[in-house]
Amino acid sequence: MIRIAKTNGVVRLPKAKNVLGGKLDVCSKSPMTGFFRDGCCNTGPEDVGSHTVCVALTAEFLEFSKSVGNDLSTPNLQWGFPGLKPGNRWCLCAPRWQEALDAGAAPQVILAATHEGALAYCELEDLKAHAIDR
Repeated sequence: MIRIAKTNGVVRLPKAKNVLGGKLDVCSKSPMTGFFRDGCCNTGPEDVGSHTVCVALTAEFLEFSKSVGNDLSTPNLQWGFPGLKPGNRWCLCAPRWQEALDAGAAPQVILAATHEGALAYCELEDLKAHAIDR
């Protein structure tokens, strides 16, 4: 359970940890990612999708994601979404990463930038097996 502190009406996220127990690294600022669009895979109670797995996108994963109804490659300017390309880093929903793993299409993971909240959906050993920053 992630506790959210509120001081004088300002919400403060706790110091986030990655799946290895260290400080959560930035995933990407170009394109800007994260549920809070802060460049990190931070999460909180309002992040029902658990955008916690930092990945390096592949063409195979982007095709898979599109085939299951989540088109990440097409720009959606109405929402300021540039569309993603292979090689981009992105905070992916942990359940989507797990779904891609089960389908044999999981993208590579950046462990230092993957929030510990991902462990509610994904096994650490699976994330490590797909890590590019062991």
